[in-house]
Amino acid sequence: MPKTDTTEETDTGRTLLRAEGISKGFPGVWEHLILNEIDFDVKEGEVHTLLGENGAGKTVLANILSGFYGSTAGKIYIKGEEVELNSPQDGLEHGVGMIHQEVMLAKPFTVAENVALGTDDSDFSYPLDKVEHRVDQLSENYGLEVDPTARVGDLSAGEQQRAEILKVLYHEPQVLILDEPTSLLIPQEAQQLFKVLRGMADEGFGIVFITHKMEEVMEVSDRVTVLKLGKVMGETDIEETDEEELTEMMLDEKIPIRLERKEFEEQSVSLSVEDIYVTGSRGNTQLNGVSLNLHEGEIFGVAGVSGNGQSELIEAITGLREIDNGRLIIEGKDMTDASPREIQEKGVAHMPEKRREIGVVEPMTVGENLILRDYRDPPFSRLSVLNRSAITNHAEEIIEEFDVIAPDIWKSETRILSGGNIQRMILGRESWRAPEIIIASHPTHGLDRRAVSHTWELFIDLRDRGSAILLVSEDLDEVISLSDRIAVMLEGNVVGIVDSDEADKSELGMMMTGA
Repeated sequence: MPKTDTTEETDTGRTLLRAEGISKGFPGVWEHLILNEIDFDVKEGEVHTLLGENGAGKTVLANILSGFYGSTAGKIYIKGEEVELNSPQDGLEHGVGMIHQEVMLAKPFTVAENVALGTDDSDFSYPLDKVEHRVDQLSENYGLEVDPTARVGDLSAGEQQRAEILKVLYHEPQVLILDEPTSLLIPQEAQQLFKVLRGMADEGFGIVFITHKMEEVMEVSDRVTVLKLGKVMGETDIEETDEEELTEMMLDEKIPIRLERKEFEEQSVSLSVEDIYVTGSRGNTQLNGVSLNLHEGEIFGVAGVSGNGQSELIEAITGLREIDNGRLIIEGKDMTDASPREIQEKGVAHMPEKRREIGVVEPMTVGENLILRDYRDPPFSRLSVLNRSAITNHAEEIIEEFDVIAPDIWKSETRILSGGNIQRMILGRESWRAPEIIIASHPTHGLDRRAVSHTWELFIDLRDRGSAILLVSEDLDEVISLSDRIAVMLEGNVVGIVDSDEADKSELGMMMTGA
C-alpha cells in the first residue's frame, strides 16, 4: 500500500491520522509479530474500515492508534505531526477516541461518573449534573438510549456498549475508532448508528470502523483495508470492490452466509420455564411470567433488544439469579433455584454473554480455562490430581478444531487473548461433550465470518445429535437461520413465538422495539 506524503493536505480529505510501519510483538509470549509493518491512514470526511478474521491484528492496531498499546516499531502522525501516544488520555487529547469491543467502564460507578472519570477533574469535583445533561443530549442526538444516572454494573451488555460510545463522544474526537460497534444492536439500531457515523464523516470526522459483517462493510465504508495475520492484504475504495473479492482477500476461500437446516420434528421437552418472575439488579421486576419449552433436538431462538430480560432469563436458567416465582424444569426434574454447579451436573452447558467476566478466569492459563467444566472428571484428574498430559492433548484438539490463536497453553494468561479467540475457546470447552442442553448467549459476538460459519455448523450438528439449544442473539440473520422456533422478548415478557420458516426479519425487529 503506498504511503501518504507526510505533508498535511489543506483541502477537504486531508489525512487526520496516519500510521507508518507499525509493528507489535509480545516478547516471551508470542513467537511472531502481531502486526508486521502496517501502513494505515484515515482522512477527514471518510469511514475507513478494518476487515480481517480473528487474530488478524485489527484490535491491536486500533489500540495502538488510540494510545492503549505502545508499538514495537513505527510512527504515528496526527494531522501531519508525529506524535507519541502513551495512554488513551493522550489519544483523546490529540483527538483520537476508541470504542472497544469489550466494555472499558468502571462498573461500580454510574454512566455520568464514568464520563467524568475521563475529564481533567477525575475526582468527581466536576459537576455531575452538567455531565448528565450533556450525556442526555448526546443520547438523544445519536439515538443511543441510556440512563446517565444508572450504575454501569446494572446495565446489560448492549446498554454498556452504548454508554461506552457516549463516553467517547463526550470528548468530541476528530477521529473515532469503533471496534465491532454493532455486535449487540438490532438492525434498526445499527442503521441509526450508520446514519450517525455518516453524518459525523460529512462534518469532517475521520471514522475507523472494525467489523466482521460484510454487509456493514459495503454499506458504511468509503475505504477498506484487509488484514491477515498481522499484514495488510490490500486496501481499496469501496466503490471498486465487492463482498466476494473482500471475502477471498480476507480468508482465501468463500464462506457461505447461511446453512440449510433439516426439518424439525418435535421430541421430548428438555427444559421448561414455567411462568417465572425475576427481580433485576435495581430491584425492579425483569421477567414477568415468562414461559417457554425447549425440546430435544431443537434450536430455540430468543430475540430482543438488550435490557428486555434476556440476560435475566439466562441467569435464572443457569443458576446465576434467584427465581422469585415460577418453576424451572430440566430433564423432568424441578431445578428452581438450584446452584450453577447442580445445573451444570444436570447436563446444561453455558456460553455466556459476558465472556471475560463469566466465561473464563483471565489470570488462569488457556489450558486451565479449557477444563473449567471438566477438571474433576477423568481423564483430566484422578484422586484430585490433574493429568497434565491428558489436559494438554484435549486443549490442543480444541485449539485446532476451533482455530483458536493462542500462545503456549501453560505459560500464558487467558487475558491476553482477543475477545474472538476467547469466544472460540468457550465454544470448544462447552460443546465438546455434546451436552444435553446448551444455553448460548450471543455465541458469535465478535467472530469473523469463518468462525461464524463454523459455529453455525457446530450448532446444527449438535442439534441433529439431540442437543437442545437455547440461542439468545440480537443478530436476526443468525436467529432466523439457525432456529426452529423464535421467541421475541420485550420489557420482560415473551411477546410472540413464531416458527422460523414464517419469520420475517423486519417484523421481528419491530416486535423487538414494540413498534
